[in-house]
Parts: sequence; structure tokens; C-alpha cells
Amino acid sequence: MDRRSFNRRLLAGSAAAAAGATSLSLTAAPDAASAENSPPTAPAGGRVRHMTLYAERLPDGQLGYGVEKGKASIPGPVIELVEGDTLHIEFENTLDVPVSLHVHGVDFDVASDGTRMNRSHVEPGGTRTYTWRTHSPGRREDGTWRPGSAGYWHYHDHVVGTDHGTGGIRKGLYGPLVVRRQGDILPDKQFTIVFNDMTVNNRPGHQSPELRATVGERVEIVMITHGEYYHTFHMHGHRWADNRTGLLTGPDDPSRIIDNKITGPADSFGFQIIAGEHVGAGAWMYHCHVQSHSDMGMAGLFLVAKPDGTIPGYEPHHPAAGRSAGPEGHAH
Repeated sequence: MDRRSFNRRLLAGSAAAAAGATSLSLTAAPDAASAENSPPTAPAGGRVRHMTLYAERLPDGQLGYGVEKGKASIPGPVIELVEGDTLHIEFENTLDVPVSLHVHGVDFDVASDGTRMNRSHVEPGGTRTYTWRTHSPGRREDGTWRPGSAGYWHYHDHVVGTDHGTGGIRKGLYGPLVVRRQGDILPDKQFTIVFNDMTVNNRPGHQSPELRATVGERVEIVMITHGEYYHTFHMHGHRWADNRTGLLTGPDDPSRIIDNKITGPADSFGFQIIAGEHVGAGAWMYHCHVQSHSDMGMAGLFLVAKPDGTIPGYEPHHPAAGRSAGPEGHAH
């Protein structure tokens, strides 16, 4: 399902959680796509949202977050906000061990820190409300400027295994958080890629997720690194601006254009590309460019189809075949 169709299914605030949506996202402002061929954009922030999130054990012994019981995934659901929004998360621990929810990049009180050190974790069978707040850039009283919350962030456990959540992260307790600024362009499709130690989304190399799009679609990649190693994320045939959005603001934007980015544990970034722009359809590889890592399987395919659905250079019988992205266009 493409992102625009998915967004139409989402309801604001507590209704989103009640409806069992697989992610908390945002819809375009009513007039956002009024100009012909203009992409939809993020509306103004300032809303108060509510959602429910569960920590669960998966059948293969891994752990995951989910917005419905029995539907946890790795990575966890994409959560999207706009600067100025506040999100209340009713978090339930269905595990037999303590667990938590710790977030990067946004504002929260110590009661929402998600660590054992300040008793903001959740015991087995317990619940807790975590509150995340966001803000726009602005001038401080001393005249300096404070940054806003917009960016590609992430959340994860900080309790399972050790007081730093090492066991929880290794088993899959992590997920993406996207905070947009009013007017940011919204994508057609969105995928999350997590290099976690030597796995991609906790899958071994021969099962790494395939990302599927059609030529001309606007695709957003959220990239997160966890574990013990530094990696370099590289995508074949496509490039982006090394800034907050991955997009240039104009012809004189000084942002460096890249197709490879070094990432360390707990780093996260994101970007948007037009699938197949100037290169066409094909089976385009993404991988860690640390040679030994790619040799050990840290690679997958960005499958860009022609309008008729065919993909040049793609062999369905290849060991990589059949690993389609998960529901709603996210690569799980």
C-alpha cells in the first residue's frame, strides 16, 4: 500500500490507537497538494496525540514493539509527529522481564526517560504512560537560537539484559521516530533499515528486507544503527543531500550530496529520493560498505519497478527473492 493511501486510514489522537493503526503518522494539510503536481506537505504542529504500545515476545525468541497485541514487529512501528506535537504513549509490558521505552531527539520529563536508574521502566505485566514533547526552532532569551525537534530519531529499550538495554536492543526492541517541520514534503513510501550488529532489521544477510517502489515514487529511508560496530550505509544508483531532510532547499544549497554515510551505534538519519531518478528501474543494492560486513551479508535490494511492474536485472529465483517489505510499505 502506498503512503498516501495509508495516511487516509489514520485518525488523529486517541482514535489512532483505538483503530489499531500500525503506526502513528500524520495526514497532509487540506491544501497541501493544491498546486498541480506538488507533493503533500506536513501540516502545522501543536496537536496532542495518544497511542498504545506493547512490548512482546516474538515466536522466534526475539522481542518487539507493536500497536496491537500479537502484532509486534522488528523494527517497531514508525511514529511520526510534527514540531509542536505532544504524544502520550500508554505502554504495556507483556514480557516476563522488566522493559522500557527510551527515545532520542525529543523532550520528556525524567518520569518518561525509560531507565531503571530513575525508576521509569515497566515491570512485567505493568503499564506506564510515557510523554514525548516536540518544539519548533526559536530564539532563546540570551539571543542564541535553539534547534527544533525535527529529524529522524528512534526509540528503544533501556532495561532488558543490562541497565543499558543491551539484551533488548539485540533482540529487536527498537523502532523509528520521525519528527517533521511544518511544510516538510511527505513521501509516497517509507522504509526503515536498521544495522544491528551484523544483521539488517535483526535478519541475517540472506534474509535482509527488500524495499519495493515504482519509478517516480518519492521514497523515504529511515536508517538507524545499533550494536557494537560502525557501518557505512550505501545505496546504489541514488544520492541525497547530507542535511536534515535529504532534500536541497534550492540551487544554492551548500549541502554535500552523498550516496554513502558512516553511522555508529545509536546514530540515525533519513532522506528522500525519487525512485529510479536518472537511472531507471532495476534491482538496486543497498549495503554496508565496510567490505567485511558486506561480504558477511549486510546487503539488500531496493527494487524499483517500471510502471508495468517489471524490474530489470531482478532474478526472482535469487536467494534474496521473496523478502518483500512489511505491511504499509515499511521494511520489517
